[in-house]
Amino acid sequence: MLIYNITIQVNWTIHNDWLPWMQEVHIPEVMSTGMFTHFRILRLLEVDESEGPTYAFQYFAANREKYDYYIENFAPLFREKTIARWSDQFHAFRTLMEVVN
Repeated sequence: MLIYNITIQVNWTIHNDWLPWMQEVHIPEVMSTGMFTHFRILRLLEVDESEGPTYAFQYFAANREKYDYYIENFAPLFREKTIARWSDQFHAFRTLMEVVN
């Protein structure tokens, strides 16, 4: 099992619109690709929130093939749509992790 983790620090100015959009629009679109079995949303604690809160979105892929297919065929469009909507009001970085235990 692999976890595709996207950590996002979002500006307070868009937070109240952005989080529901993530939950109601973006995540359902990502999950509709069929490349992930489930997801989890986490809010980071004990971090500087003066600019805005930080979240981690974790998508669980059964294998590397599913993850690679998502990255090649779906991720670019989803990134473009997110940037078009929210511009530079967030900062994100992505990591791929393997579940060991």
